[in-house]
Amino acid sequence: MKEIMKTENIKLVIFDWAGTTIDYGCFAPISAFIKAFKACGVDLTPQQARGPMGLHKQDHIRSLFQLEEIAAQWESLHQRAWTEQDVKHIYETFMPLQIEEAKLFTDLVPGLCETISILREQGIKIGSTTGYPRIVAEPVLEAARAQGYAPDFSMCADEVPAGRPAPWMIYRNMEALSVFPPSAVVKVGDTVPDIEAGLNAGTWTVGLTQTGSEVGLTVAEFEALSDEQKADLLATAETKLKNAGAHFVIPTLEGLPGIIDELNEREN
Repeated sequence: MKEIMKTENIKLVIFDWAGTTIDYGCFAPISAFIKAFKACGVDLTPQQARGPMGLHKQDHIRSLFQLEEIAAQWESLHQRAWTEQDVKHIYETFMPLQIEEAKLFTDLVPGLCETISILREQGIKIGSTTGYPRIVAEPVLEAARAQGYAPDFSMCADEVPAGRPAPWMIYRNMEALSVFPPSAVVKVGDTVPDIEAGLNAGTWTVGLTQTGSEVGLTVAEFEALSDEQKADLLATAETKLKNAGAHFVIPTLEGLPGIIDELNEREN
């Protein structure tokens, strides 16, 4: 049972990027991971590539190598077990691919700007964290600004000692925006490492399902499903994020202002 924190009025909301504020369905990283492993002779399925989503990308590659079927492919092809040097090599192959793929998936998720506007009207600051390194994130930030979304601060995984689930990117947002204690902060994301990072930082956590990596569909693909199929996918994603410890789980960002109101109305 999750501990009920003493609640301050919410002063800062920190958003993830792909699957939360941009790139509905979280496709940019998946394509780059598949291409990077393919360049080394290993075939990844989209489902495999999505598994460790939310981690620093080098940690993500290491986690993929730890899958039995991926390790077996590597050993069969190279006649040896994978090493940390192989992780580094695939990461170096991945990086230029990721830069180009990320530029192709920069559309804001529906309802983001409306949600941000509601939060800003309440004086809430907007932060952001991402598993992308800065060289990948900067063109994404520029594209988001051109569409009307500009967080007050952004932090990338290569700018802290460790990416998610470590809390350092969240703390850097809090420091830069002069917000404390952690109970005045809400972390929003679509992956388990997002939730874990928020919990490790002591903040409130909100998981997103419909737009994120756990569902992993475009707007058109999701809308083409039957109501029963939609409900099943959302329920599966919700269960995974709740099991990770999320305080709240919602399908889309439209539900976020209501959660902020609920937190602000709780007795301190």
